[in-house]
Formats: sequence, structure tokens, C-alpha cells
Amino acid sequence: MLARPLKYARPASVAEATALLRSHPGARPLAGGQSIVNVLKLRAAEVDALIDISRLEELRTIAATPDGGLELGAGVRYVELASAPLVRERLPIVADVADGLVDVQVRNRGTLGGNICLNDPTSNFPPLLVALGATIRIAGAGAERRSVPAGDFFVGPYRCALEPGELVHSVVLAPLGGDEGVGYQTLQLARDSWALARAAVWLRRDGDAIADARVVLGCLGPRPARQGAIEAALLGGGGGEASVSAAVAAPLEGIDAVGDSHASPEYRVEMARVYAKRAIHQALAQTEAPA
Repeated sequence: MLARPLKYARPASVAEATALLRSHPGARPLAGGQSIVNVLKLRAAEVDALIDISRLEELRTIAATPDGGLELGAGVRYVELASAPLVRERLPIVADVADGLVDVQVRNRGTLGGNICLNDPTSNFPPLLVALGATIRIAGAGAERRSVPAGDFFVGPYRCALEPGELVHSVVLAPLGGDEGVGYQTLQLARDSWALARAAVWLRRDGDAIADARVVLGCLGPRPARQGAIEAALLGGGGGEASVSAAVAAPLEGIDAVGDSHASPEYRVEMARVYAKRAIHQALAQTEAPA
């Protein structure tokens, strides 16, 4: 099936892009096009115009922040995230996730901004960004910018906190200290298949005890779901096998698992606990001093 006729524009700046989005309420940004092109070909949504932001250099930067973190432009492609020395040095988990996304064709075209704005419940980056405590910088009218915590940016299935006439400018990530670690684990049918369960974890140690934690599950609800009960159960513990097993047995929050031909809801939830446990141990390993 072919897409319906629509208008196309290629702005020369972010300000022009947001102006076009405001003046065409039925317009949508076009970056990598890995999702929206298929939607248009299937005629699954009505779009009046495509605003091509794929060549805006302002959105394709990878830069260090003054505090030692990272600012990643929304237009940065997965392949660029996977290979960027600065990302590999400061937050290798981000590079690893990008490097494992779907297949070569998608990695060469898909963008970080497109991934998070789509907010497919099975998307890779939303749970990780919530676990990392990322900040989403949003471009609006003219030079206007606003910032939204990742935990508030993902609203529901295929819905995010963007207002009409806005687009994501960049993602800001804080640096990791030596007492902090990150884990990311996914259950997939195959390397390039949809995920059945996903867990992302950030934690901080204070001496021998876990002092703070963010545990986020994906693929099991309308948005990345922080698990407050698991986080609370981890605090004060040393991260041993028994204490982590007890923590992941806590009641889950924000979960609305569905079944299909691949797995039942019960199986997905059980596997989410298993993969949360693995992600916690992965994060803990990064906080341990080398022998």
C-alpha cells in the first residue's frame, strides 16, 4: 500500500522546524523514518505534512556536559551512539543498547529522538533513560527550551509529553560516579525480535550497602514502570543473592501485561522479575572495586 499524498518541508533550523509544526497541526517530524514511513504506508494514521529534520546538525551532536555527563542530540542515529568514543567512555551502556537494536538497516537510520518519541511499550531506550534519571530537552517556539525528566516524558503507549509545535532537542545524562552502576537486560525471542520483558537498573552504593536505586521494567505496561517496592527492598542491603532475590519478589507496579502467541502475561511478568534480578547484579558488579 502507498502513502496518501502529503506535504513535505525541509527546514534549515530547529526554530524553522518548530514554526512549521505549529503552522501545520497535522504535521509530523521526519528523522530516521523507521516507524512513521511504515505507518504512512499502512495508512494507520492521518498525517498532513512531514517536516524533515534529519539534516539539522543542531540535533546530531554528541557533547560532554560541564559536570562530566553527556548531551545527546535527538537526531543522533543508533550507529553513531554505538560507535562514539565519548559515549563508550562515559556511559557504555547507552552505546551497548544502541549497538544491539534490531538490525543494521535500522541502526543506520533510526534516531534516539525517534525511539523515545514513538514510545512503543517495547522500545529499548525509554526504560534505560528513566533508570538513568535522564532529562529530555524540548525545543518550542523560537529559542524556547524546556526540560522534562524522563520519568514524566513517557505518558502512555505511543504518547509522550511533547506539546503541539514542539520537538525533542536532546537527551541529557548525568555522569556516573565510581559508586554507581547500571544494568540492562532484555528477553527476546531472537536478537532482532520484539522483546518480551525488559529491565533497566541504576543504583548507588554507600560502602557495603545500597544507598539508592531506580528499577524500571519495560514491555509490560503502557509506559516504563518504576518499581518502588523493589527499590525500597534493595536499600540498605548488601546486594547478596538472598537479598536481591527477596527484593525482586516484591509487588510490581504499573504493570498491565498482555499475552500473545509468544508468551502469556504470567510468563512475561515472571521473566521480568528474572531479568530485573540480572540487571541488579549487573549494576552491582560495576560498583565493586577491581580485585
